Amino acid sequence: MPPEERPREERRREDRRREDRRDEDRRDEDRRDEDRHRDERHHEERPRTRPREEGDRHEQGHERERPRPRRPALDARDAARRAARHVEGLTGRAAEGVTSLERGKDGWVIGIEVVETHRIPDSTDILAEYQVELDDSGELASYRRTERYYRGRGEDRT
Repeated sequence: MPPEERPREERRREDRRREDRRDEDRRDEDRRDEDRHRDERHHEERPRTRPREEGDRHEQGHERERPRPRRPALDARDAARRAARHVEGLTGRAAEGVTSLERGKDGWVIGIEVVETHRIPDSTDILAEYQVELDDSGELASYRRTERYYRGRGEDRT
């Protein structure tokens, strides 16, 4: 059966399943963030628990360990997920997908597509693209709707 002929209830069930999967992904991401922060705190300098002995690195001329290369606070995948979450929270509509992703000097610029109005058939849904700017820590710096268009129009949105 073509999508435009599916019963409305079936589409709603599919939307709910999709939202449940997104919620589960968000919970998984939050758990990963908590684990990462816990690991970072665990690896912070801790006081020595035993007295220094001869042969310790400190006494051999090694004042400090070499610093490890620092990973960026937010990678591309996390930036896209956080941007989608911010748009969903601000608009009350589920993100349909990521349309663009660019690393900036002070953070990320991400394009998020949202279904603003569901219609029958689905090809006449009204979509919108939001441009979201996040800082390096994933906090929202700005967002704005850049365009609206019909789903059926595709790439030639003129």
